[in-house]
Amino acid sequence: MTGFGLSPGFRLPTPYDDPMPDPTFYLFDGYNLLHAGGHADVRELVDELAGFVAMNGARGVVVFDGVGDEVDVGPLSVRYAPDADTLLERLAADHRHTESVCLVSSDLAVRGTSGQEVRKVASSTFLRELVSPTHVEDEASRLRDRIDPETRAQLERLRRGE
Repeated sequence: MTGFGLSPGFRLPTPYDDPMPDPTFYLFDGYNLLHAGGHADVRELVDELAGFVAMNGARGVVVFDGVGDEVDVGPLSVRYAPDADTLLERLAADHRHTESVCLVSSDLAVRGTSGQEVRKVASSTFLRELVSPTHVEDEASRLRDRIDPETRAQLERLRRGE
């Protein structure tokens, strides 16, 4: 185990690993993640987190210090509180006995008070493992690349009117 309670081979789930939804309830320390990841603004981070939980069939809450618009972006709730750490601790306590909870924060105080039933992931580790899916074509995407040369030649003759 590492100092953050992670096994050495820790990897975030990706939607390509397993077709089953991830039953985890993710709690994200908003400004902690924002600063660790160098995101341009809160909206960019929220979009990335919303995509992560949606693609994994999970749900989550991102909590920011201060005031702002509390919204739901798919299965991700965006919350604001005078003290985000207190709300994260309360959410972890409320859910840790009934479901799998993962707290994403580098704040050692929050991580220490969230309970041993809660999986903890440092913000930098989460962001390092968080990758946007990319589309890769294994097969040719153009029709002309998928037909045999003889058929292609016949079609070309037809096109020219021969």
